[in-house]
Amino acid sequence: MHPTSSRLSTAEGVQLHRCDWPPDGAARGTLLVVHGLGEHIGRYDALGRRLSAAGWHVTGFDQRGHGQSEGARGAIARSDALLQDLSRVIDAVRKERDGSLITLGHSMGGLTAARFVAEGLQASPAAWHRAVDGLVLSSPALDTGMSATQRALLAVLGPLAPGLAVSNGLRPAWISRDPAVVAAYVADPLVHDRITPRLARFIVDGGAATLALAARWSLPTLLLWAGRDRCVAPAGSQAFADAAPPGVVQSQCFEPLFHEIFNEPERDAVFAVLESWLARRAGQ
Repeated sequence: MHPTSSRLSTAEGVQLHRCDWPPDGAARGTLLVVHGLGEHIGRYDALGRRLSAAGWHVTGFDQRGHGQSEGARGAIARSDALLQDLSRVIDAVRKERDGSLITLGHSMGGLTAARFVAEGLQASPAAWHRAVDGLVLSSPALDTGMSATQRALLAVLGPLAPGLAVSNGLRPAWISRDPAVVAAYVADPLVHDRITPRLARFIVDGGAATLALAARWSLPTLLLWAGRDRCVAPAGSQAFADAAPPGVVQSQCFEPLFHEIFNEPERDAVFAVLESWLARRAGQ
């Protein structure tokens, strides 16, 4: 099934690009994909096609400052901008479709989705918080692995130039051990390497806030991460898995894999775990 494209407006009028992969028949539920830093939802076409063939309605969007969405590359105007945008998308999906809604976030998208869910554990959640029915985290950026020097630089640049876009320092070769995946990433005109101090601060603070609430986690969650990840620190996922209630969070580390676990040579093994978990959610 070819994806369909549409536009969605944020609260302040930023236009977001959206893609949907509908199933051939009745949907088992909806899977909302939140992509990572510097990339875009079009890179999830294989995932969208595979899971729509399994009966899921897959939808996703280019986060602001990414892909075909509006906004300065790698920038956010407010610390909660990505969370407010996700809320807007969830509202649109809920209005269109009945049934369960599961969020799947990768890397920065995993951090955003996890931070969104974590807000529901606060005594007074923010107005942008919405309930979802399940969460899948793929190599989430719960720990960026920043050095002390990088953290010090962020502390200085953050207040002085929060909107200054610089290179994110990530190398394309780190995303996958599949040369074709890396080559496509490098040639993709919609991929960028920009990040601002304000966005970096959101990622760092969001990871810390999420990890602090892991022991109280109550939403059914599947956490999958790469053991040889150099884009984010695997220690963040391991710390979340260690702290979270095991009856709520199912976790697995794929030790030899690089960052993009759904784009690695062993992707079928990763999809098998995901599809099994999703099948159990559909049966509830």
